[in-house]
Amino acid sequence: MLRLRRMAGALVAVVIGIALVTLALLLLVAGRPKIPDRLAHAAVIVQAPTSVTPADPFPPVVPWPSERAVGMSERLAGLSGVAAAVADRSFYTQVIVDGTPSEATLEDHGWSSARLGDVRLVTGEPPSRPGEVVLDRALGFSPGGRVTLLTAGGPMPYTVVGLIDAPQVLLSDEEAARLSPGVAAIGLVLAPGADTETVAGAAREIAGGAGSVLTGDERGVLEPREDARTRWIGMQVLTGVAALAGFVTVFVVASTFAFTVTQRRRELGLLRAVGATPRQVRRMVYGEALLVGGAGAVLGAILGAALASVMGGVLMDAGFEPATYEVRISALPILGALLLGPLVALAGAWAAARRAARVRPLEALREAAVEQRSMGRLRWITGGSLVAAGVALAVGTATSDDAQDGATYALLAAMALVTGMVALAPAAIPLLVRLWRLPLRRGGGAIGLLVREGALSAARRTASTAAPVLLTVAFAVLVAGMVRTSTAAYAAGRAADVAAGRVMVPDRAPGLSDAAVAAATGAAVLPATVFGADSRALIGLAIDPVAFARADRGTRVVTGALDGLRDADTVVVTESAHLAPGALTPVVFADGQRVALRVVAVVADRSIRGDLLLSRETLRRHDASALTSAVYLDRDVPAGVGARVIDTATWAAEADSAEDRLVWLFTLMLIAVSAGYGAIAVANTLLMAAGGRARDLRVVRLAGATRRQVAGYVAAESTLIVLIGAVLGGVVAFGALLGVRAGLSQQMDTAVPLVVPWPVVTGVVGLCLLLALAAGVLPTRRMLGAPALRVREGDL
Repeated sequence: MLRLRRMAGALVAVVIGIALVTLALLLLVAGRPKIPDRLAHAAVIVQAPTSVTPADPFPPVVPWPSERAVGMSERLAGLSGVAAAVADRSFYTQVIVDGTPSEATLEDHGWSSARLGDVRLVTGEPPSRPGEVVLDRALGFSPGGRVTLLTAGGPMPYTVVGLIDAPQVLLSDEEAARLSPGVAAIGLVLAPGADTETVAGAAREIAGGAGSVLTGDERGVLEPREDARTRWIGMQVLTGVAALAGFVTVFVVASTFAFTVTQRRRELGLLRAVGATPRQVRRMVYGEALLVGGAGAVLGAILGAALASVMGGVLMDAGFEPATYEVRISALPILGALLLGPLVALAGAWAAARRAARVRPLEALREAAVEQRSMGRLRWITGGSLVAAGVALAVGTATSDDAQDGATYALLAAMALVTGMVALAPAAIPLLVRLWRLPLRRGGGAIGLLVREGALSAARRTASTAAPVLLTVAFAVLVAGMVRTSTAAYAAGRAADVAAGRVMVPDRAPGLSDAAVAAATGAAVLPATVFGADSRALIGLAIDPVAFARADRGTRVVTGALDGLRDADTVVVTESAHLAPGALTPVVFADGQRVALRVVAVVADRSIRGDLLLSRETLRRHDASALTSAVYLDRDVPAGVGARVIDTATWAAEADSAEDRLVWLFTLMLIAVSAGYGAIAVANTLLMAAGGRARDLRVVRLAGATRRQVAGYVAAESTLIVLIGAVLGGVVAFGALLGVRAGLSQQMDTAVPLVVPWPVVTGVVGLCLLLALAAGVLPTRRMLGAPALRVREGDL
């Protein structure tokens, strides 16, 4: 028979778990790519070929040269049903307002592209020649006025000829062709009544193998790359939260059912004594789990759906989703959550059902609370196997030379070690209790003796109660420590590779202009995306070889010399390219031109923060919009527009600050999920324990204990449980963190310190302890006033 009080904790765990899963699924569905507003009127889009980028989920396209794009546009414009075919050109500009670059627009276009999104002039006229510009009227400019645009070359004066109601900067088509000679897409605006699929079929014949034709929702792949990356980060966050919610829900439900079975051994023994078979007992426990899972799934799905819109706004504010993100309620995620609830509950109750079926009829006659056997053979095998798997994964973390693989191994190692440690906890608890007894040998008194002996006589019950704390502390320490250790390691590695004391970096701009670089003296790094012979996207770094050799300590030349980059159309490659000096390698640049570059040197893999080293002259000849990422200064200089000068340590710490912020927010979300579950589970198990302790507490009172001493006894027991869970969780986490540190040390080729965020750890342990004390002491105080626990003088 189901007892609601005993199942309340499992029900709450399922409700919260399914609510999080429902919420995550709804938010994931809403995270599909959105068609950019500026391309909404292009019913058919012909896109240039996609590059090959195994490590990048958002591969850039290999652009067409301008001549080919113009010729293809003319042929597409001649198709029946096509009103216009526009070669969409994108390039970098920023409007300077009051001497500061405005962040309202970063990627701008030629005037012809306005037709793809039905952008119309509010006032003025289109730009017809270089030096003219159309702006968003929200910026506060008027037709005929002057404006300064920050370009890749530097600040340039323009005349405002028109205003629009869209966050875009539109230049003349002539100037757009100069700034962006390569074309990534051609948009087709259809005539009224034209059939989209017919036009798309004809466009495919023209494009052949030189591009892909997109219609409908497929056009979402053309959203800005930064928006796509933001959506991807948001998907990782939501996937991680959903996975952790599912894992922890099973964990908490299993812990709750295991504790319930332990408390109900006498009841189960009575059922066995009156003729219940093991199969019937299992069916009873599974039935309780199904009821809890079904009810929890319904309540959780309703709660998750209600919170979806609110959380969508929170994700956008935090930077996990772009401004175009929109959450809508859909049936499929809710249906999936409703099915998941019973499955999660059954998975959590599986071990408890097997244990319940093994209860013998004689258990009904036992009065002693001492467990007959805390560790069975299967538990030893399961726990040992999981710990061994966790250790193997920790070794994989330590020996991994890839950061992403190392993080994955670390999380998997933690899951295996946590589960294995929970299985083996009854064997570890006696040792921990005896260690805890040492400092209290003289001052523990009778209450300390009761707490210690109670834990020793019921090791399995103590393990079940401490399991949520173990899980919470392990994940908090591991995830927070892994993020902080990695962040510090990468910052230290960046700083160690640079010989300069000061660095010029962008300020409110995506990069430095050539004008800002020319005003500085030092080693400038100009990154750009180029494409190899196999259409693989590569990161090319344009440098001055002499200045770069003085400022960069990390580059290790294997053969050849960097000085060779002084010659035109030369390149330095990494060892993985399998090329020798003197070889020719084809490279496609942003203008779509394919150029054979001569290899002048080979450097060690991962010794440069890219795939190729180029001369600035070579890169700038083919890419007018590339921006310098940093200048390693050999002397202090004043910063120009869109630039600032900082010390090397600050630069190293800020290099990935935006991504580090998102990662840390993600980490805090995961910790909040695990800590919340841990708190629920701790409170639940202690509340259940308190409900069955009336008889024990009455015995303590009859032995002469005062109410305060009984409350102290319960508080001490709760504290011991939290300490056991914290110690075991800390052992698991620190073991995995040592593997993370070893792996980072190998990747960075330097000693990496282990960074543990003690405030987070202290907060999590403190929360568990606070709730444990509240869940243990408050019900006890209430029971002390009940008639069953009132002790009269004659009873003593």
